[in-house]
Amino acid sequence: MHSTVPSSSRLLPGAFSQLPSVHTFGELSNFLRNGIADEDSRILSDSMQQLALHAEGVVAGLRMSRHRSHAAPILMDMLTVLRDHRGTVAHLGLAWRGLYEFDAYLHALDGFRVLIGQWLLCFDRRNDEVKVTPEEFALMSWRTLGEGMLLVDMYEQWLEREGFDGTEQVSDLGKLPEPQAGRGRQWWQKLRR
Repeated sequence: MHSTVPSSSRLLPGAFSQLPSVHTFGELSNFLRNGIADEDSRILSDSMQQLALHAEGVVAGLRMSRHRSHAAPILMDMLTVLRDHRGTVAHLGLAWRGLYEFDAYLHALDGFRVLIGQWLLCFDRRNDEVKVTPEEFALMSWRTLGEGMLLVDMYEQWLEREGFDGTEQVSDLGKLPEPQAGRGRQWWQKLRR
């Protein structure tokens, strides 16, 4: 059974399958830079780029040395970057929150943070090295970033289906009869407090 990528997807099909693929952190950065649909997409893409660059740095650092005195600080920095990125994701607009992939990405970020915490606590006492290998860290980074890429792609497909072109607000509040529009404005003001 062949699966095809919707024409609206920014992910290009891989050479050996019809499924989209990104193989390097550089390709990920290109994916995140291309075709940004709106301000939320730009903010999330910028934050994901920082996360990808930091993950690449951690992999390089672990290849240099897995000794706890070297690896622990870079893993701690990664926890900070993940926390900041998760905050960016958590503050995305309501349209993002309606997507299944939104919760899946938050869950993946939380899981990655827990795993890094476990890696920091578990080290080989004989040689004082963290037990995570560069390959294991890269794998978890890609799994997590893959969830984020899927979220961005699905959001942009949703925008295309809804006919949003990036120049208008994603809201039908102005089309509601006045009593309903007034209640909507009151609800929105309560949320903003």
